[in-house]
Amino acid sequence: MTHPFPTLSTPAGPVPAGAPAWNRQRRSQMPSHRYRDVFARTPVPPLPDRRWPGNRLTEAPLWVPVDLRDGNQALVEPMDPGRKRRFFELMVAMGYKEIEVGYPSASQTDFDFVRLLAETDLVPDDVTVVVFTPARPELIARTVESVAGMRGEVVVHMYTATAPTWRDVVLRFDRDTLAEMVLAGAAQVHRLVGDDPRVRFEFSPEVFNLTEPDYVLDLCDRVTALWDARAERPVILNLPATVEVATPNVYADQIEYVHRNLARRDAVILSVHPHNDRGTGVACAELAVLAGAQRVEGCLFGNGERTGNVDLVTLALNLHAQGVDPMVDFSDIDEIRRTVEHCNRIAVHERHPYAGDLVYTAFSGTHQDAIRKGFAQHRASAAAAGVPESRARWDVPYLPIDPADVGRGYDAVIRVNSQSGKGGIAYLLHAGYGVELPRPLQIDFSRHVQRATDAIGAEVTPEQLWELFTATYLTPAEPLVVLHEWQASSAGEGVDELKVDLTVRGERATHNATGTGPVDALTRILAGAGLPVDVLGLTQQSLAPGSAAQAITYLEHRCPDRVAWAAGTGTSVLEASLAAVIAAAHHRAAAG
Repeated sequence: MTHPFPTLSTPAGPVPAGAPAWNRQRRSQMPSHRYRDVFARTPVPPLPDRRWPGNRLTEAPLWVPVDLRDGNQALVEPMDPGRKRRFFELMVAMGYKEIEVGYPSASQTDFDFVRLLAETDLVPDDVTVVVFTPARPELIARTVESVAGMRGEVVVHMYTATAPTWRDVVLRFDRDTLAEMVLAGAAQVHRLVGDDPRVRFEFSPEVFNLTEPDYVLDLCDRVTALWDARAERPVILNLPATVEVATPNVYADQIEYVHRNLARRDAVILSVHPHNDRGTGVACAELAVLAGAQRVEGCLFGNGERTGNVDLVTLALNLHAQGVDPMVDFSDIDEIRRTVEHCNRIAVHERHPYAGDLVYTAFSGTHQDAIRKGFAQHRASAAAAGVPESRARWDVPYLPIDPADVGRGYDAVIRVNSQSGKGGIAYLLHAGYGVELPRPLQIDFSRHVQRATDAIGAEVTPEQLWELFTATYLTPAEPLVVLHEWQASSAGEGVDELKVDLTVRGERATHNATGTGPVDALTRILAGAGLPVDVLGLTQQSLAPGSAAQAITYLEHRCPDRVAWAAGTGTSVLEASLAAVIAAAHHRAAAG
């Protein structure tokens, strides 16, 4: 037989020596030996008394979105001026107070956009713009030229790659030569800007996470001294994980080492810029803040080179989910997503944390049951506390935040397919149609839904569920038993008389009977017509508040070989109950 994946090579090497008996994984054919771990590539600072593991995230760092620069550079089609402006206005509206707006020396488009900000009132007084430049004389000059006349605060962000591989392969500089270039660039920035109090400085030793710690410290201290870093005019030192190469705890150690050893720590805003090459950019940023970082650069939804920059949406809403105000507004996550998708021309994944189409959706039966019960408990707790549900403490299983916090409704929280269970089915029927199925009826109906979803192999909508429910339990449009008219009256001492106009298998007649209530009387009439309905129990409910609301009755009855269910609706509980008895009789007639 042909193997379905002919290009794959199933691991066939030996089981590693000493592996436990329960782990039968074999060595693969991949050349993993070609690569070195981070400890072989750079000196990781010894930090035996590390403090970050015991710290907690209690407040938001300063967020700095770099979508208009770093994110824009990573797009197949870089943003035109219109999309850049729309993105900038979105970030301002969300509450970002420091925004990297471009790389003015890299393109005329970026230069012109920065000039637009300088020459108009698009930048609010409390928003700082950041411009990015390499440590090269002509590019520094062009960058400073781009922000001339900017009314608000500006940060000139200068960077140079400092890691050994970049020094040796890309720049071909030794440590001293590179340091001289950095300091010359810093001096030029300072000279061109002068003492303008509106302009602050930022330095990034790019690929910090692969650079020798002593070299980074020395270089950063010399730059902050040259820029005369003071508490009233602090310098930003940004320490990027330009290419993520280690587990997040290593990055945290590196950040804490710098945090504890900088010469002018009180005059420095310590910033991080994690990328996501290992898929742990969010963890790197969170641990870096625990380790002393005060500022985080990233992109909305994580756009950026390769696997992207750290995702500011996830970071901020992670804080929200822990009871910490993210200081940025995400109350309309879908509008934010639409705008970012338009500007980037990149779709946000359906499983993206907090913003994806499916992240508040449960298909699994066990998840659905837990969520349904959680919603019920949440409603009850809010009512008991006398507060709106939107203000009550949130503790619903499987939903780390209330979807309403980010502008989502509850209509898509539970969706039903072949993996779903009775809880999800019951939730959708209640949310869409107000019905509260008794638990035994939930179990019975879930079997019918399972057969339907197995047959179609797809999700079923609430409308389809209701159609299946009515077809299964209510009287159909062309029934074998029809109740045309009925009249109930008391016959005294707990006995009722019922008069009905009834058609059974095409024969119409008027019948009278008495019983302990109209339902009992109707079952006697039907038994006389050859359609016995052995009622085991009735559950009645109103489908909405108010005296004019429709009622529904769920009827459990005994068949020769099983217990079955029927249902009926009406303008009153009695009418609904009689309809349920007629539905049961119809199903008995159809089966017989």
